[in-house]
Amino acid sequence: MLDYDEQLRLKKRIVEKAYRHFSQLPPELIPAIQDTIGSPLQYGYRTKLTPHFDGPQGWRKTKQPFEKCPPIGFMPRGKRNTMDIEDCPIGTDVVRLGMKRERERMAVEYGKYTRGATILLRESTKRIPKKQADDSLSPKEATKENSPLSPEDAVIRVETDEYTDLKTCVTDNNGTSTEYVGPYVFHNPAGSFFQNNNSILPVFTDYIRQQVVTPTSPETPKPLPPVKYLIDAYSGSGLFTITLSPLLPGGSVGIDISNASIDYASRNALANNLPPERARFIAADARNLFTPELRSTYPADETVVVLDPPRKGCDADFLRQLLQFAPRRVIYVSCNVHTQARDVGVLVRGETAGSGLDGADEKKGGMDVETTGGKKTRYAIESLRGFDFFPQTGHVEGVAVLNRID
Repeated sequence: MLDYDEQLRLKKRIVEKAYRHFSQLPPELIPAIQDTIGSPLQYGYRTKLTPHFDGPQGWRKTKQPFEKCPPIGFMPRGKRNTMDIEDCPIGTDVVRLGMKRERERMAVEYGKYTRGATILLRESTKRIPKKQADDSLSPKEATKENSPLSPEDAVIRVETDEYTDLKTCVTDNNGTSTEYVGPYVFHNPAGSFFQNNNSILPVFTDYIRQQVVTPTSPETPKPLPPVKYLIDAYSGSGLFTITLSPLLPGGSVGIDISNASIDYASRNALANNLPPERARFIAADARNLFTPELRSTYPADETVVVLDPPRKGCDADFLRQLLQFAPRRVIYVSCNVHTQARDVGVLVRGETAGSGLDGADEKKGGMDVETTGGKKTRYAIESLRGFDFFPQTGHVEGVAVLNRID
C-alpha cells in the first residue's frame, strides 16, 4: 500500500483537480487547497460494511437454491462478478468479527437462498461509565436485541479511563445502531447512512464548529449581527444540527426528506438533552426547503447553512432557493468533491445557467438569481480542504466554506 503521507498528498490533488475542472471558476476565485486532514486510524476504522453474494446461475428462471456456498465479498472495479473476501482489514474489529460469523452462517445456510443478497455489518456501541461498570448489563443483556450471535462471540470490550464500550455487530437492516461522537450519542437505523469512520468524526465535527462563525474583518462595509441560527440541509439523524447547537443561541433546524431520519434525529436531540427550541427537525424535500415560515424564523444575515447532500450533489432548484435565501455563510460537506466543485461554482457565480445541472435552463430561471431585495447573491470561497474518511481508498471527503459577498 502507499505510504499514508503520500495518500494524503494524492487526495489533496484530487480536490485541486476537481475544482480546476468542475467548478467552472477562474483560478483567482479558487483559494489554495489546504492539506488533507488524516484519519487517526488507517485500518480498522470502518463501522459499516455491506458484502454481498450473487444468485445461483440462472436463478431468475430456475428458482433453485445454491448447491454450494457462493463467493461472499465485493465486486472488483470494472467487473460484474463478486470476489470472495474472507476478511476486510479496514473494518473495525467487531465488524470483522461479524463478517467472520456471517460467513460461517452462510456456509451452513446457503441452501436456503435462491437469489443473491447483501449482508449488513454495522457496529453498535453501548457505553458504560466506569463508575457504573460494576452494575452494568452483562454481555448477554447488551447483545440481546442487537445481535443474533452468542454473547461470548458477539461482544468486543474496549476499555478507556472513563468508560467501557461494548461493541456489537448489527446485521438486521431494521435494527438500531448506536455510536458516540465526542460527548454526543447518535442512534440510527442500522441500514441507513451515517458517517462510517468514527475515529475521524471528533476531529471533523470540531473543524466544522470552528467554521460556523464568520470571521470579522475591518474591510466589511457595515457591521453585521453575529451568526445565531443554523439550517442543516440533508440533516439525516442530526449529526451537524446536534453537534453545532451549543454555538447557535437562536436555535438550529435540520431538514431531511426521510421521515425515519427525522424521527431518529428528534430522538437523538432528546438523548443529548437538547430541547426543541435548540434543535428541531422537519421532514421536507430539500428542493422545497426555504419556505416563508423558515425565512421569517431564520434571518439570512444571522444564519449559517450546512449542506451534506448525497454523492450526486444538489439540484438546480435547491441551489436557486439557497441563492434567493442568501444565508450569511455556507458550509458544504461532500463525499464527492467533483459534484461539490460544480455546486460551489454555482454559488460563487450566483447563477445556475451553464452548470450542467438538471433544470438549470433559462426558462426555469437558470440565469442570475436575485434575492427578494432585487440584488444578485454571490459567494466567495473562504477555504477548501479534504478529510480522509476512507484511508486505503481513492475517496476523500470535501469541506468548502463560503461567505456571502455584501
